[in-house]
Amino acid sequence: MATSVPDRLPLQAELGARRSAEQAAQQRRLHWLDIATSLWSPITVLALTLIPYMAIIESVPSTATRALPLMQGFGLVMVAWFFGLIAWRLIDRKGAALRKLRHEARELNEEIGTGLATVHDPADRARLVEQAARVDAATAANQAPALEKEIRTLSEQAARTIPSFRKGGMLAMGIGFAKALAVALAIRAVFIEPFRIPSGSMIPTLEIGDQIFVNKLIYGVRIPLVNKVLFTIVRPPERGDVIVFNNPVRTQDDFIKRVVGVPGDVIEFHDDVLYVNGHVVPGHVVNPRVIEWDDAEGPWRKVEAELWTESLGGKDHWVLQQRASRYNINPPGPIRVPERNVFVMGDNRDNSNDSRFGLGGPDRTVVFVPYDSIKGKAMIIWLSFSHGGLFSSLFGGTGLRTERFFQQVR
Repeated sequence: MATSVPDRLPLQAELGARRSAEQAAQQRRLHWLDIATSLWSPITVLALTLIPYMAIIESVPSTATRALPLMQGFGLVMVAWFFGLIAWRLIDRKGAALRKLRHEARELNEEIGTGLATVHDPADRARLVEQAARVDAATAANQAPALEKEIRTLSEQAARTIPSFRKGGMLAMGIGFAKALAVALAIRAVFIEPFRIPSGSMIPTLEIGDQIFVNKLIYGVRIPLVNKVLFTIVRPPERGDVIVFNNPVRTQDDFIKRVVGVPGDVIEFHDDVLYVNGHVVPGHVVNPRVIEWDDAEGPWRKVEAELWTESLGGKDHWVLQQRASRYNINPPGPIRVPERNVFVMGDNRDNSNDSRFGLGGPDRTVVFVPYDSIKGKAMIIWLSFSHGGLFSSLFGGTGLRTERFFQQVR
């Protein structure tokens, strides 16, 4: 079995030199099989696909309609892949156990490869390399009892001869976790942040339970805690943008609303009609009676309303109008939006704690949203657990709404 190799080759090079052509081919097959059957694989593939998708539909919005069916189909394939892997692991216990052993063998060989530099006795080093080769051969043979035995023997040898064995591994694992966490927090703080829709104030654009991604870079990098945007990167907020912001009145809460007025705009309401800078905001009734669902008071309940389409800043969007509501007494005007602030409203116009009604604070006075409180612009719905959909009969009406996957927020 042993092939003559130089004593101080890296462990992986020595193991590679000892493999037969058949063993090398089997190792490659098993390596790719383990990648394909990792639960992280569909998640990673989906994430890598979402990045260019979001970039394209944000920069060229007209492509969103054509791209959505393709992306939804692809997303369903990834979901099927993920849950298929879970089912496979539950059914094929032997295969799942082998996969776990192969993973353990690779990690063990990597750790020993690092620790070999601290083994100064040539005999001890030779024994470790020989046993690592046995583990490598057992991995290629793909037989659970033999592989488990060889892993245990190698681990015991390493514990006796490598001073930092397992200690160094734990340290490396901790450092690796810290780095991954730092990268994730940096991405969340600067680029993209997930956000769950907690209320019905943006129905029908956003349903309760929609999970969205927020573009945090477009308006400028916001320094957390101090709530300060140093400079604009792409552009300032525009009329029609759906934004997530830290509520300046209830600072423990994040809200999501639509920008209706930007700095210098004059907002007025006459007979429940919205005016911006003296002009009626274009809109018309699409359906005089639609049914939406809200769970603001506990269980899901039906809401009947008028469905309108409205245009702000050249961007068309849906609006709900409910005449019988405690929110439908609009503030007197005119209301001028100050510099570096925006005036926001919910698309569920008569059921929204927005700029008209103090943003949910104790006083029902007009409250603007400062630029420095804005976290970013809503981009897409990437997941939705809302009323209806798959499995809703099992969870009190809440189900997986696959038709909402990857819809652009507009």
